Amino acid sequence: MAVADELLSNNERFAAQFHTGTALPLAPSKHLAIVACMDSRLDLFQVLGLGEGEAHIIRNAGGVVTDDVIRSLVVSQRLLGTTDILLVHHTDCGLQKISGEQFKREIEAEVGIKPPFSIETFDDPYADVRQSMGRIRTSPFLLHTAEVRGFVYEVETGRLIEVQGSSDGR
Repeated sequence: MAVADELLSNNERFAAQFHTGTALPLAPSKHLAIVACMDSRLDLFQVLGLGEGEAHIIRNAGGVVTDDVIRSLVVSQRLLGTTDILLVHHTDCGLQKISGEQFKREIEAEVGIKPPFSIETFDDPYADVRQSMGRIRTSPFLLHTAEVRGFVYEVETGRLIEVQGSSDGR
């Protein structure tokens, strides 16, 4: 069975128990947007104890704050009322293990066109969280940048470590 077929079967079971009277509002109840890595080991609902309808979750490779993440945060804030932003990067990230330029050269060799986007690799997840926090805080498009907090999730322990602005990497 293809993975999509398996997931469709899972959805049928879910839909059979779905209660239409429990519709959640479009805006997240905690007024929270979370930007996180797409890593499959990072289950944000479990890690943060979140329920359905409580937060917007924006994910990409590395949890990096790109122009598209800013776009999503602008929609989240301006149209759906979020005010707080959490960043969640993690240890043992795949973007720590590659060279962005080398990866782009490999893709170019294969398809004949160099990707126009930055891969946004990094060495230190703590420094990368600080950089992403800076990108959010300096964006002229976001309404709420005072409540931005960043964390590194330790895949080895399940703990979140808050990132401060210090030079010790944490």
